[in-house]
Amino acid sequence: MQTIAAVLRTMGAARPYADSRPLSLETVTLDPPGRDEVLVAIKAAGLCHSDLSVINGDRPRPLPMALGHEAAGVVEALGPGVTDLEIGEHVVMVFMPSCGHCDPCAGGRPALCEPGAAANGKGELLSGGRRLHDAAGALHHHLGCSAFAAHAVVSRRSLVKVDCDLPFEHAALFGCAVLTGVGAVVNTAQVRAGQSVVVIGLGGVGLSSVLGALAAGASPVIAVDLSEDKLALARSLGPVQTVNAADPDAVEQVRALTGGGAEFVFEMAGSVRALEAAWRMTRRGGTTVTAGLPPPEAALAVNIVQLVAEERSLKGSYIGTCVPARDIPRYVALFRQGRLPVDRLLSGSIPLADINAAFDDLAEGRAVRTVVRF
Repeated sequence: MQTIAAVLRTMGAARPYADSRPLSLETVTLDPPGRDEVLVAIKAAGLCHSDLSVINGDRPRPLPMALGHEAAGVVEALGPGVTDLEIGEHVVMVFMPSCGHCDPCAGGRPALCEPGAAANGKGELLSGGRRLHDAAGALHHHLGCSAFAAHAVVSRRSLVKVDCDLPFEHAALFGCAVLTGVGAVVNTAQVRAGQSVVVIGLGGVGLSSVLGALAAGASPVIAVDLSEDKLALARSLGPVQTVNAADPDAVEQVRALTGGGAEFVFEMAGSVRALEAAWRMTRRGGTTVTAGLPPPEAALAVNIVQLVAEERSLKGSYIGTCVPARDIPRYVALFRQGRLPVDRLLSGSIPLADINAAFDDLAEGRAVRTVVRF
């Protein structure tokens, strides 16, 4: 079949993207779903910094590539072997497919699936190969999804079924921002009620971490960012204290608010400076968690004596250490109960034709989560 997709052919385009237009809307050929694959009609797809980091070259990927990885849609066709989904059901895409058989999957850590990571790195689907083509040849898939498109063929392992009455623009957020942000708090760090939490970087993932900390009963919860608008949004979500990261004494402010440092500090900005600040904001015996993805060459210097003598922990978190089939239904249930108001993170919706300008808003910090509606 033919479909419309946002295709990236060159990384590192000059901003504003509204002028340079790194993403071109192209009519491409989409193969039918193969074994254990599903054709999905995309209804909503969120713009994430993981997309932006491919556009600007911070996270190189094989090109040309059809971008997009945070999405929800409707099942339109099933490949051979798919017996647990039906045409017409609603699904959320997950950007790390899990094979279910490798050591991490067998150990209950599908976010670390080895075949899934290999496929994503090559721009292929989990079952191998590519299903998108133009006149010159095959196009690469972005994280097994390529969701900035009217339709996508993905692995069954990249999908979680959701209720049909969940609005698509809300459902899409659960596939990346919510899984990553909330999961970092409740899965990676296992924050308990009454423990202190700091979140640095208030994009969609960071604000989801704030929501996760509030839902877990953390206290105090402190949000740190450069944007006063985002700090105001964080305060509106619940009992949240805020610190502007631009203040010269931001670290000292956080340490004062937490009595010497927080038990858990989450770095969600994808910045070495932010991670260094997070480490300094963490108390003796505390844990610093990072889900930010800076350029691959970025490195952090840690004082090893401090790490040992203060029994500190530094942990990475990928997709919130999630089990998607377990966690997405749980987080959706919390959303329906009003305990996880992820709809507050939406900055607006746009047609696919406006996607380049919308990435300008994301790059400039003017948006938290903009959603493309189809």
